Amino acid sequence: MASYVAQIRDDQGRVQNQTVEAPNARDARALLRDRGLFVQDIKEKKALDLKDLGKIDLNEMLASVTIKDKAVFSRQLAVMVNAGVPIVRALGILGEQATNPKLKKAVMELSEDVQQGSPMSESMRKFPKVFDRLYIAMIQAGEIGGVLDEVLNRLSKLLEDNARLQNQIKSALTYPLVVGGFAILVFLGLTIFLIPIFAEIFESLDGIELPLLTLVLLKVSAFLRSAWIFVLFAIIIGVYFATAQYYKTPVGRRNLDGVMLQLPLFGDLIQKNSVARFSRTFGALTRAGVPILTALEIVRDTAGNQVIADSVDRARVEVQSGGMISSALAEGKKTTFPAMSLQMMMIGEETGELDAMLMKVADFYEDEVEQAVKALTSIIEPIMIVVVGGMVAIILLAMYLPMFKVFDGLG
Repeated sequence: MASYVAQIRDDQGRVQNQTVEAPNARDARALLRDRGLFVQDIKEKKALDLKDLGKIDLNEMLASVTIKDKAVFSRQLAVMVNAGVPIVRALGILGEQATNPKLKKAVMELSEDVQQGSPMSESMRKFPKVFDRLYIAMIQAGEIGGVLDEVLNRLSKLLEDNARLQNQIKSALTYPLVVGGFAILVFLGLTIFLIPIFAEIFESLDGIELPLLTLVLLKVSAFLRSAWIFVLFAIIIGVYFATAQYYKTPVGRRNLDGVMLQLPLFGDLIQKNSVARFSRTFGALTRAGVPILTALEIVRDTAGNQVIADSVDRARVEVQSGGMISSALAEGKKTTFPAMSLQMMMIGEETGELDAMLMKVADFYEDEVEQAVKALTSIIEPIMIVVVGGMVAIILLAMYLPMFKVFDGLG
């Protein structure tokens, strides 16, 4: 008997770890399922062996498998399977040429497990940091339906679309973050190093009343050069970690994600991105033959926003009792799904072409995200330029106003 640590979800939706004794991972999963628990991940609990510490590969430990890595792997495997290359040989070839050490190890072990007769989807469950539930579910559907190459092509397309959406969001956020960081550095440099030089000059001037703007900046400069700045940093760090811990709780995640959806400029972008991601993922899963309840569970867990996840979970319960997905997603005082997406999903359910409608919804909102990113960037760029320029102008004006008064006195 071996010990296994499973990440399970109970009937109330709470995620926790549970240890179980079983001959193998499959029996352990079945044992937990018989208890009414949904198993998200399970792995064998191994005792710490000091002899193994010297065998740890730091490159593998620090490496992370990106969406692009999985998309390229899926595309290459699909081409080889479609060309008639045996799956074991294809996995061996891709494992040998993989540059990512973590992906390389996973693929090589997949090849060994498949050679021994294990389904590839079952072997993938041993690598939750490489292959997520979405990936495993689609591979399993492809194996059952005998259309693994087709499913792999869909997977690679899905991953490439998700990667493109992520890059678009990052491009919208990178510019203001970089410029904002530069503005903070400029402000700190001017207030900490430049203003004290002028402060010494002002102290030597008798009978000159300093403007309010100059006095305020002198106070700010003195504060930044005092020990109180460390107290401020400690408060900021404390607030950050407190917020991070609060976000880990179900209530905190739901509240903060709700706030994110209400943010000006960014809230609309986040909503459109979430709807596009939901539609693309759900459509790909249903088209691959994944059962609709399982597909909704996977989409819920990969939504990336708790408010969206709650809506999907309500839809799953509604479908389980015989209702329609579109009507369940439309429930609530203010649904997170736009009316157009709900109407198209309703038509898809009525006509039996839900997957096709979901793909059209995904295409539309991905284009909307792209346009929103361009509009957001065009708005943010001049705003940031004005902010940085105005900040420097205010500091210089505050320093030179007293000099003008001195020149007037001399005149």
